[in-house]
Amino acid sequence: MPEYRDFVPRQGFQPTLALSPDAGTVAYSSNAGGRFDLWIVSVAGGEPRRVTDLADQAVRQIAWAPDGKSLVFTADREGDEQYRLYRMGLEDEHPTEISSGPECQRVLAASPFDADGRYLTYAANDRDATVQDVLVRDLADNSERRITPPPGVVFEPTGISPDGRWLLTAGFRSNTQVAAYLIDLQEANAEAKCVTATYGDGLFEPGPWIPDSSGFYLRTDIWGEYIAAARYSLDDESLEPISHHEWDVEGIEAADDTLLWSVNVDGRSILHGLQAGTVQALPDIPSGVINALALAPGADPVVLLLDTATRPNEIAVLDAKDGFRYLTDARPPALRVIEPVEPEPVVYPASGGRGIHALLYRPHAPGPNPVLLSIHGGPEAQERPAYLRSGLYQHLLDQGIAVFAPNIAGSTGYGAAHQKLIYRNWGGCDLDDLDHAARYLRSMPDLDGDRIAVMGGSYGGFAALSCLARLPYPWAAGVSLCGPTNLVTLARACPPTWKHFVSAVLGDPDTDVDYLTQRSPITYAGAITAPLFVLQGARDPRVPRAEADQLVAHLRDRGVDVRYEVFPDEGHGFTSRKNELRAYEEIAQFLRGHLLAQ
Repeated sequence: MPEYRDFVPRQGFQPTLALSPDAGTVAYSSNAGGRFDLWIVSVAGGEPRRVTDLADQAVRQIAWAPDGKSLVFTADREGDEQYRLYRMGLEDEHPTEISSGPECQRVLAASPFDADGRYLTYAANDRDATVQDVLVRDLADNSERRITPPPGVVFEPTGISPDGRWLLTAGFRSNTQVAAYLIDLQEANAEAKCVTATYGDGLFEPGPWIPDSSGFYLRTDIWGEYIAAARYSLDDESLEPISHHEWDVEGIEAADDTLLWSVNVDGRSILHGLQAGTVQALPDIPSGVINALALAPGADPVVLLLDTATRPNEIAVLDAKDGFRYLTDARPPALRVIEPVEPEPVVYPASGGRGIHALLYRPHAPGPNPVLLSIHGGPEAQERPAYLRSGLYQHLLDQGIAVFAPNIAGSTGYGAAHQKLIYRNWGGCDLDDLDHAARYLRSMPDLDGDRIAVMGGSYGGFAALSCLARLPYPWAAGVSLCGPTNLVTLARACPPTWKHFVSAVLGDPDTDVDYLTQRSPITYAGAITAPLFVLQGARDPRVPRAEADQLVAHLRDRGVDVRYEVFPDEGHGFTSRKNELRAYEEIAQFLRGHLLAQ
């Protein structure tokens, strides 16, 4: 029987792709060399080339300069999320840093260059740690123009209009409150103007520019529960729908007269396209999740980062000659000798007549099978059919362990109302949905309701710990990766630019102490009896190590079986391939030991 490492992809990718201006080369971030470095590969295929060797840094965002001779990218060190900006010529030996000022969060615009490649646009909280400004850097003389956001708004720039006049930026108050702002670059002191304010306080997330600079595309929920693709016109300030589905539009890309958008249909990405206003027929792609997308004019080629439940994240190409083809092959040895499991979409009943969408992975081995209840992060994320946890799901399935992954209250993909249920309600409706998930699993004849473990990362770690502490089931085991334990201390320690988000989505650590304490797993730590595995990055800027330390100490004082692994060179998740594989190998061993023991 294959071991866990036989299921590990040969490389992992960051969710970023950049297609060169001549559409001949793809730039991406891969950990094939141990950490996430900058790589390039020909669209036609061939051997990839590693461009950087950053040792203790991870490449996060990438963009080509308009002349195609160099790239810019952001990178942080050991997961600290303090991103710096670099430029790298294709023939350079080392990158050149182009950011200035202190350590801070720097975020490249979706399309950071103007048409001539002179100006580079990004966001940073260097002036005030609690405020994220937009900066336009003149690469010719290294001067910068700064645009500050209104109070309570976090700016993330989208791009400069093709004619060079306008800078388009998103203004975030929360994940469901996003407005579009324009800055007139021809006026030296022009302030950012919110151009979607007349349409209300919803989601108006700006995307690519229309080629003639007459407007831009965006994602919006103005017409109902689900996110539509739309076009905004500068002349008359009108908003016109392009495509409105009964599912969320998850991404929009444009090149000249070609427009592509992806729709999240119950977790699976479906591509749609227009060329010169006419619906474009696109080749079929495998059922999975599009994590990044780039295209050339005429959608020839389209490059995408595609993740499926039975094949790990890969770079793939759609072109007129060959249709769909993979450009990389990260398949691990086990997938060549066993039949991987496709998840089954199910809906289980919850309180108030709601139905909760979930993915059920059933092992090929006969039941009743033990089960891992796996909870996604976010909380505004979604469990989708992808090759998750570096092959952990498929390894457990091969061992005869089922995996159940629900999209509980707060998950995206199932309408704005479902997503907003989690706002200032952590450990409430979401935990009730998990209670119903446990009941559902215990009612299934081919599953073993007395052998259920629970696992999650980040928010999912909080939810897993809440299950162990607050739900009355004989849990076989629990795993928490970077999971919050005390919502009061979590809210106080959040990254500075997140304070408005945290107040809106979680609660205010000064005025909501009672509620946050009542919903914290640490409050109920005395009820945790199941064996627990806690993993934590020492440099985590989102969920500080103290969150894990306090819970582990409490449980060990009570004699609970707790395994605790701290990774000194990691933040919120893994940037080192060596650390990631060790972590999931140990998780696999832990879960096997507690779920398969008779």
